[in-house]
Amino acid sequence: MMRTRPLKVALLGCGVVGSEVARIMTTHADDLTARIGAPVELAGVAVRRPDKVREGIPADLVTTDATALVKRGDIDVVVEVIGGIEPARTLITTAFEHGASVVSANKALLAQDGAALHAAAEANDRDLYYEAAVAGAIPLIRPLRESLAGDKVNRVLGIVNGTTNFILDKMDSTGAGYQEALDEATALGYAEADPTADVEGFDAAAKAAILAGIAFHTRVRLDDVYREGMTEITAADFVSAKEMACTIKLLAICERAEDGGSVTARVHPAMIPLTHPLASVRGAYNAVFVESDAAGQLMFYGPGAGGSPTASAVLGDLVAVCRNRLSGATGPGESAYAALPVSSMGEVVTRYHISLDVADKPGVLAQVATVFAEHGVSIDTVRQQGKDGEASLVVVTHRASDAALGGTVEALRKLDTVRGVASIMRVEGE
Repeated sequence: MMRTRPLKVALLGCGVVGSEVARIMTTHADDLTARIGAPVELAGVAVRRPDKVREGIPADLVTTDATALVKRGDIDVVVEVIGGIEPARTLITTAFEHGASVVSANKALLAQDGAALHAAAEANDRDLYYEAAVAGAIPLIRPLRESLAGDKVNRVLGIVNGTTNFILDKMDSTGAGYQEALDEATALGYAEADPTADVEGFDAAAKAAILAGIAFHTRVRLDDVYREGMTEITAADFVSAKEMACTIKLLAICERAEDGGSVTARVHPAMIPLTHPLASVRGAYNAVFVESDAAGQLMFYGPGAGGSPTASAVLGDLVAVCRNRLSGATGPGESAYAALPVSSMGEVVTRYHISLDVADKPGVLAQVATVFAEHGVSIDTVRQQGKDGEASLVVVTHRASDAALGGTVEALRKLDTVRGVASIMRVEGE
């Protein structure tokens, strides 16, 4: 039997995503009512600039007092799409205290204070859903914490930032340099005027923290995630990658140690084989590769940002939370029972591609090989090219720890025959 009294929704933020959420709530009202079992009503919209014209949103719903809106007491669900740490954190906890469940797209806040937010939701017997915080429209959070709840996830490997993927794809396909590709991304609206959060990996690191926490039932904060940006990648790196039948992607990698006793979460550029499914992810798209004991290998692919895709994920959560409200239940909350330690980057084991500028004379290769051997790093392949007394030496290792590789590189820099380390790139996705 359908309830006639509407479920009231407060919207915090009415930018690109928020305005699209409001539009879908209005244009799809009948379908949402049928799917939920009760009508949903937009009861208020908190904004910073009240004078801005917002098509389809009645002026009497607009307010600059977000705190008063979430404290009303008759709000069933608060949708938070303002981003940032404050005032979002205070508004969300206040919403819980005044009886509302919360749907959020705030990756930065969830990566930093997810445990506290989950605790506040649980203390008030309310839901906290955040599918839109990672990979836009791609269903990922719910499959990890519900569909795979009976499985053991061992690794999550993904492209979770569309801006960086667009830039790297452009460099790969056209031979463009980093700045040229970034300028095109900016002109097309894929990159912000200040792209730092994207190209330096901050955005992907927040998403990695969220994914690792859910996948491994362990609290992983943003500070636990190793982060390395992509601004130093050159066209020459792509030439080297192609010689290995690889391409370069900025990856978020969350994995369980082989002994199962710890986890790691990291974001950095890496070469991946062209045969790997992630290598074919082009443009501003996102894709996440999940490996688990029972399900095996799964891949989730689609648009990872933008108003409509992100709003789609928000509305999916809104439907789920509203259904829970009607039934008097709550959905899954935080699962951190495993409480596994988060290892440092120095303990991560992977392959490496190292490009050295060396003197073009006999014995250089032997010296370099000796340094690798002394630090316990096994060499897979070596390629040397020389001209006019200078040479480039490209070494690809077998799997080694980041700490061992770091010691190797430090020792290489001390060799008189090594003029410099041109680049170091991890090789993933074997």
